[in-house]
Amino acid sequence: MGYYESSLPYDASRIRAAALYCSDGRLGEHFDDFLVTGLSLPRYDRLCLPGGPACVAGHPQAHLEEQGVVDELHFLVEVHKLNRIVLIAHQGCAFYAARLELKEPRMELLQKADLVRAAAFVHRVTGLGNIEAYFARHHEQRLRFERVEA
Repeated sequence: MGYYESSLPYDASRIRAAALYCSDGRLGEHFDDFLVTGLSLPRYDRLCLPGGPACVAGHPQAHLEEQGVVDELHFLVEVHKLNRIVLIAHQGCAFYAARLELKEPRMELLQKADLVRAAAFVHRVTGLGNIEAYFARHHEQRLRFERVEA
């Protein structure tokens, strides 16, 4: 195949928002649905990596990832003129299970605390005040996004 042409029209306008979430491919469409439909953020900028917001919550196991995320956030705030950042953690995240060696219910408690820490960190490094945090929970074969006050 020489090329694939998307049937979607291109819109060059910026939404001025970004989301930082886990790269788990099983959840990508759910995150898109929540951000586009639930929060009305079409064409949001994406920062996806294992653990998502956990990488800026102060874990030594994510030190290298933290610097990369900080660099990307600075770039997006400056060049794309971001004014809103959404952080999303999800139930059963492999980053917490494998790298941090946690199990439920402690895992969810730490994830929610990490969302608060990550929001404070993102505010400190970007200067933005509009930072939201959500926890995605499995609910009857779907994902339910719950606000976490940061």
